[in-house]
Amino acid sequence: MKIERIEHIGIAVSNLDEAISFYEKVLNLTCYAIEDVADQKVRTAFFKIGETKIELLESTDPEGPIGKFIEKKGEGIHHIAFAVDNIEEALAETESKGVRLIDKTPRKGAEGLNIGFLHPKNTMGVLTEFCSNK
Repeated sequence: MKIERIEHIGIAVSNLDEAISFYEKVLNLTCYAIEDVADQKVRTAFFKIGETKIELLESTDPEGPIGKFIEKKGEGIHHIAFAVDNIEEALAETESKGVRLIDKTPRKGAEGLNIGFLHPKNTMGVLTEFCSNK
């Protein structure tokens, strides 16, 4: 497995429009994409800083993963995502090292990326995502 870079940092927010306004007006960043990811029950907004992105995540369903996260922990950093050269190999290698996976096979995520999550109980409490566009 080769980790190429931090792909993005996911931040759970209660109100996407208010969060976008903060990032644009206070931090002078530009939102370059807003996307609904229906199967994950989330609406996302993206900001690019160098090669790394910030992904704001607003739940579209209180029973979705982001809705449950915000209810339990409040707004804040939800996950860190690493770009990998081959997501299938990265997930298999990680599992072979005893790490519990949320996704044993990749699924489609925002921006058309293939994604897979590692369980935070095996990653020092940090929800970790692998991403690949291959």
